[in-house]
Amino acid sequence: MRVFAVSDLHVDYPLNLAWLQQLSLHDYRHDVLILAGDLSDSLELIAESFEALARRFAHVMYVPGNHDLWVNRDGMRDSFAKLDALQALAGQHGVRMTPLRLGGLALVPLLGWYDYSFGEPSDALKNVWMDYRACVWPSGYDDVAVTGEFTGRNAVAPCQEAEGATTVISFSHFLPRIDLMPDFVPERHRLIYPVLGTSVLETQLRQLGAHFHVYGHSHVNRHVTIDGVTYINNAFGYPSESHFTARQLLCVHTTA
Repeated sequence: MRVFAVSDLHVDYPLNLAWLQQLSLHDYRHDVLILAGDLSDSLELIAESFEALARRFAHVMYVPGNHDLWVNRDGMRDSFAKLDALQALAGQHGVRMTPLRLGGLALVPLLGWYDYSFGEPSDALKNVWMDYRACVWPSGYDDVAVTGEFTGRNAVAPCQEAEGATTVISFSHFLPRIDLMPDFVPERHRLIYPVLGTSVLETQLRQLGAHFHVYGHSHVNRHVTIDGVTYINNAFGYPSESHFTARQLLCVHTTA
């Protein structure tokens, strides 16, 4: 059995959706796919993607990204209601958003957001970052509270599926640590660092005893080991990013 990972499919773009739909119906029948967020802000397109991928893989694991929680297209009450809708949709299509144990392998999704543990957002960032307009939260919830709500739902201590596992793969959409961003990122692009994730996720994946952690969001593909954990980002990305994203599935683990 193989475990594949991809994030940031953004199937709102017809070229990206076409790629998903052309995946083999036979090559992955015994394999697992980790979807590390940002499929679409449209429930209709997410349902179409779930249905297509569930037909191709033995198990599809998913955690939502920020785009998936936008409410401007689907008219949801707020982004927590959108999360509920995503969970219901996943259940209908056999897509899993809770931990899974397969022999000695444990797969653990971690919800997240950003709490500015990577830096304070500038006014320029607040003016351009779509989440500030496309996500809606109940009264009293700022981004720190949203992050706490999401990370507080994660099955970390204890996580029955991870106990005694020989390999633990955790995954999130958001980054668990800012040093996953490579040094070559130009200074002008570091504007977005405050909204890339939260260090709470790093604490949680360490509590799980994760050997691998798959993440997305940054659209900067990485494969790096830090203090015993291998961090992997395999973003599909926008069509305009095809010159630097792999735009293919990545096998991150193989079981005997």
